[in-house]
Amino acid sequence: MQPHFTPPAAGRSLSIDAFRGLTFLVMIFVNELGPVGGIPAWLKHMPADADAMSFPDVVFPCFLFIVGMSIPFAIAGRLRRGDDAWRLNRHIAARAFALIVLGFFMVNAEEGFDAAAMALPIALWSLLFYAAVLLVWGTLPFASATLRQALRLAGIGLIVLLALLYRGGPQGGGWMTPQWWGILGLIGWSYLIAALLYQLARGRVAVLIGLIAACVAYWSANRIDGLPPALQWLLAQPDHAAHGSIVLCGVVCTLIFFDTGRPADSRRRLAEAAAFAAALLAAGWLLRPWFGISKIYATPSWCLISAAIAVLVFGALHLLVDLRQATGWIRWVEPAASHPLLTYLLPFVIEAALALAGLAIPAPLRYGALGIAWAMAYAALVVWLVSRLARTGLRLQL
Repeated sequence: MQPHFTPPAAGRSLSIDAFRGLTFLVMIFVNELGPVGGIPAWLKHMPADADAMSFPDVVFPCFLFIVGMSIPFAIAGRLRRGDDAWRLNRHIAARAFALIVLGFFMVNAEEGFDAAAMALPIALWSLLFYAAVLLVWGTLPFASATLRQALRLAGIGLIVLLALLYRGGPQGGGWMTPQWWGILGLIGWSYLIAALLYQLARGRVAVLIGLIAACVAYWSANRIDGLPPALQWLLAQPDHAAHGSIVLCGVVCTLIFFDTGRPADSRRRLAEAAAFAAALLAAGWLLRPWFGISKIYATPSWCLISAAIAVLVFGALHLLVDLRQATGWIRWVEPAASHPLLTYLLPFVIEAALALAGLAIPAPLRYGALGIAWAMAYAALVVWLVSRLARTGLRLQL
């Protein structure tokens, strides 16, 4: 079933690029704030049971939301190039699988390993994994297709070898486990769910809103005590449905703003987006007494309120960038927008390299205002490094 979506003639939106670039810049900033002490609570992730959310707690939902915004464009592009349903969904499954693999390995590099039982220091193990990622999913600057294919196969072999070398568990005799799927893994699962549901809905906004409600209901049903074991198994991994609801909100946002097959002017589109955000905010607030607000538990209130914030932020960017043509500033975040996977992975590469070299960020940069300033400077530095790497032809594409 082909979704009904008519993208703009340009096929790409500067406001989506701006939103993506800003989100990745802020992601680097808040991640670097993680170990910083002496800063306001709103700059830290809220505890799981706090029934609250902070500024950093909205960053991951914006990731998911942007994934959803890209789905109608990506599927429309592949259909224009002649993909049938089989090739389209094979591509979707391959992208989701790659993200899940990346998230799975990255989580196990952060925790669960037994350093004494590992054949390699975990920092070196991580760097070798990122090298394998480059071989498998990188754009390799070689004219020979045979050589490129051989290097990709070598990268796959290295990933398998690293999995075999991994040792975890209390006695060092265990293997890698999905303690959680990692940010990229969670994005992979929710992308897979939303891309399939988008096709099922055939791009109809009313059906998609119903599917968002269904995802929320699926998560909520998992929290009912006393469910039969068979039903508990059926409702496994409810967080994927919760995260999928945010991705679907991004899909709806794209249809509101960019479906040229819908007879709506800019003012009406902004009004529809505002109404959508208000409905999400109201639904999230009404569900709060039952489930609370928690990023860690992926509660419906956190999902829906975060999606409402993303709709409003994107609406403001659309007004600024697409309608008022204020585009000059986008060049500062364009590297992150054009190379999102490279931007996400580079800080982890830097962290592993520093650990392997026995280096650490100086203690004064891990406290107070100086820590905040360092996090801002570090985010800008990473985006600049991405721009330098991109000029060499380095790309990571799933």
